Amino acid sequence: MRRLLLALPFALLPLAVAQAADEHDHEHGSLGAHEHGVGRLNAALDGQTLELELQSPAMNLVGFEHAATTDADKAKVAAVRAQLEKPLTLFNLPKAASCVVATQELESPLFGDKPDADDDQDEDAKDEHHHDHSEIHAHYQFSCSAPGALKTLDLANIFNTFPATQKIQVQLISPSGQQGVEVTAKAAALKF
Repeated sequence: MRRLLLALPFALLPLAVAQAADEHDHEHGSLGAHEHGVGRLNAALDGQTLELELQSPAMNLVGFEHAATTDADKAKVAAVRAQLEKPLTLFNLPKAASCVVATQELESPLFGDKPDADDDQDEDAKDEHHHDHSEIHAHYQFSCSAPGALKTLDLANIFNTFPATQKIQVQLISPSGQQGVEVTAKAAALKF
């Protein structure tokens, strides 16, 4: 399954290239630009395993990207982490699919994790362009005893829980094929 999820970006490379061209001028010309209001979700359904990987600027989820130093900021980070630790609620998976969380990993500098090194940039460029750009990564693997009941993936709870998220770019691999779509609060569901 891990290989399937890792293959997703390559399978949908034409979509990513087209999107990167659109974002080129917006964010210092970098591929995979950090854009407030925009999250990314990779999803793969393989047999009874559903894997979801959500990446979002911290601004979309907690309202800031700096290290939490005040009690109010620390409380906000803790509250968001608690919400992300309930993926069955967050992704509103149908009860009929009988999905249970097999694994989950949350990672962010705001959670005390060190940021990933960016091999494409030297330290000066990274400091210049990314010093205030914290992201939150959430990776979930579900075991679903009735995966046939997963007809749609409804992201409405993400938009409701994190209203600063305006759109989510989704790359999905399912038994019916692969797709790359952009969902918004007004059109928050996509078909598997």
